[in-house]
Amino acid sequence: MTKQDLINAAAAGAGVTKKAAADVLEAVLSTITKTLKKGDTVTITGFGTFRISKRSARVGVNPRNPTEKIKIPAMKLPAFKAGKGLKDSVR
Repeated sequence: MTKQDLINAAAAGAGVTKKAAADVLEAVLSTITKTLKKGDTVTITGFGTFRISKRSARVGVNPRNPTEKIKIPAMKLPAFKAGKGLKDSVR
């Protein structure tokens, strides 16, 4: 399912225009992104939790030259943990 498919399904399910559904989806995604940038978590009860996962710095191997070691910097990554309601409905 693509973003456009999601907009179409939301518009049909809520009985609103596709533009209104697209605006709401953009607002929700923007809010989740801004909240994660601040370092906070976003919990949607029954669906799941979006959070920031921290990956520490490490030494890796250059795939083009396996004898060469490279430093991989520490970084923050978005992570999602599915909630009980979502897990149960998929099973």
